Amino acid sequence: MAEPLRVLVVSDEMEVGGSQRQIAGLLRALPRAQCHAELAYFRSPSFLVDEIERAGIRVHRIDKRRRIDLGFLLRLARFLRRGRFDVVHCFSFTAELWTRLALLVAPGAALVASMRGLGCQLSPLQWRIKRLVCASACAVISNSQRAGELIRVAVGARVPVHVIANGVEPPPPLSARARAALRAEIGAGDARVLALFVGRLSPEKNVGMLLDTLAAMPPGRRPRLALAGDGAERAALERHAQQLGLGQDVRFLGERRDAPMLMQAADLLVLPSSDEGLSNVVLEAMAAGCPAVVTRVGGNTELIEDGVSGLLVEPGDAAALRLALERLSGDAALRRQLGAAGRTRVADHYSPAALARDTLRVYRTCVATR
Repeated sequence: MAEPLRVLVVSDEMEVGGSQRQIAGLLRALPRAQCHAELAYFRSPSFLVDEIERAGIRVHRIDKRRRIDLGFLLRLARFLRRGRFDVVHCFSFTAELWTRLALLVAPGAALVASMRGLGCQLSPLQWRIKRLVCASACAVISNSQRAGELIRVAVGARVPVHVIANGVEPPPPLSARARAALRAEIGAGDARVLALFVGRLSPEKNVGMLLDTLAAMPPGRRPRLALAGDGAERAALERHAQQLGLGQDVRFLGERRDAPMLMQAADLLVLPSSDEGLSNVVLEAMAAGCPAVVTRVGGNTELIEDGVSGLLVEPGDAAALRLALERLSGDAALRRQLGAAGRTRVADHYSPAALARDTLRVYRTCVATR
């Protein structure tokens, strides 16, 4: 039997986000007999690091202290040289840039780059660097067709671009008693519809627009909103919610480990992002049977068929978001119908086993053609 591939997955940070959840799921799902995988990251640990280590996977923190840190680059190069990895798979722009530079000093591993969104957050200079790094990679893995087409145009035919969808496990079912207790904990009884946002509180998530939309809704048709996540915008968003007079209708929960349970306790999920790849949050909500209102960006249109497995609205369209929230908040039968269809779709098409199988196939191809 052939020796297992030595694979290093690299992320600049391991705070709680969709990419980081996918990293954790991929590392757990890769078959140990065929692939010895480890994780390296630079900053911002979270409970996901603890979960990965508990699964028996080695984790390395290589501290990056400044934006330009030559000492970090040398430490990363030494680590790569000692590790003698066959494949290094990077999940973020910063990880790709610094790993590509380190591989110039310590060559040997095949570089696999990622395209996990539409690049809306990248400056023109960063986008040029992204294209150069991807063009020098052995392969690029995208989690959505739309993002895959974007990077395929950028790098041309020189580098294969593989579209591999995210994978999620269905959550253990939440009992009626546990659901009621969780709703009570976050200040939502059974009488009011509870909408849930899960994700980083960062500009591309458009949470400010979501708060404005809630404030514009008649109080009698307005759902309560719980926001699970943290980020640089949290303090400003909390002030904005107070200024809008939303009061107890909005709860900031901070970073949570129990997002799948929150999704079963909520009546609907709302994600008004301006940029997404194949959203892990949307997949998790669908797996939990939680109907979703999401923007028509990135891979969201690949996941959700409008009116069948969720509701789609145009990004930045506050009026459309309001109508969708009012429609779903006022129709329990529609919520049940969309939630059931979403659960079935995820079970049929988006499993961690498929993610690991297809990703390992890319790794093997890179090693064979290196």
